Amino acid sequence: MTQVKLGRCGIISPKNAFGALPIQRVDDKTAVRLLRKAYANGFTFFDTARAYSDSEHKIGLAMSQSYKTDGYEYIPREKITIATKSGATTPDRLRRDLERSLSELGCGYIDIYQLHNPSFCPKPGDGTGIYETLLEFKAEGKIKHIGITNHRLNVAREAVTSGLYETLQFPFCYLASEADIELVKLCRELNVGFIAMKALSGGLITRSDAAYAFMLRYDNVLPIWGIQHESELDEFISYFDNEPASDELDALILHDRSELSGSFCRGCGYCMPCPAGIEIFNCARMSQLIRRSPSANWLTEEKQKMMENITNCKNCGRCKSKCPYGLDTPTLLRQNLDDYRKIVSGEIKI
Repeated sequence: MTQVKLGRCGIISPKNAFGALPIQRVDDKTAVRLLRKAYANGFTFFDTARAYSDSEHKIGLAMSQSYKTDGYEYIPREKITIATKSGATTPDRLRRDLERSLSELGCGYIDIYQLHNPSFCPKPGDGTGIYETLLEFKAEGKIKHIGITNHRLNVAREAVTSGLYETLQFPFCYLASEADIELVKLCRELNVGFIAMKALSGGLITRSDAAYAFMLRYDNVLPIWGIQHESELDEFISYFDNEPASDELDALILHDRSELSGSFCRGCGYCMPCPAGIEIFNCARMSQLIRRSPSANWLTEEKQKMMENITNCKNCGRCKSKCPYGLDTPTLLRQNLDDYRKIVSGEIKI
């Protein structure tokens, strides 16, 4: 499998990384089996966050010799890279988050410690003390490298050009804009590691082989795949020996880019919670979801109630102001509801 070097931090990983957000949805035994199976089959990079409830705890269990599972041995800490994140906005909270992460993981250090989607680019002397605290962690040997994650292009670019961050984690997939692609190239030029989240665009991309084939075009990009089910893991394991690339996949990528690129909801969830109880991250992209996955799943009575709740929108503008992609979310919701109603009534056939 292709190897990726994450910029100047020097970490090398197979171009297949384990995104551990979804394992918070399964029990300990299932999560540990997935993690250990992933390691046994070649995964060495595991990404998590303090915000992902018990995800760190489950990675810690997978590294524990005392936690037994059938078929797979424990993961040796020194053989893997762990990246985790904190959304703290004060030095005290940042330190509490780090200590909690180390405790949950059951280890003495974190390879890449990332600021989790800050609304600005923390720098020394900015008055927050955030970056200075990260330097303290490094001096104490509790973290090895400083990274940042973001959904805002302007913040991401500032972080990359600042020279302060060794890695950037940013949404990237074959629906990426030209500006997103330029950001990847900028990271390569400035020797900043690029970690790609949302490589399946929150479920809009249904072919992982096409998603992976696109990533092969960029030698400095490490995609992290959110994995919850063993069948998903098996797909990505298969790419270690057989990296997907073909004219058919290139054609699929071109088709999807022409159909889906532009002003669509990525499902990041930063607009939530909604004061009217609208499930924005699904409702605002229903037109794509219902056409790209089994439609019956989205036409149940429960889902129809979910969509009709859009009529309770208070037009407060909160979701629009918080969208890192600058989408007109209320308008997008209304458009998706109108489309959905036509599908339910049979006016539009899918």
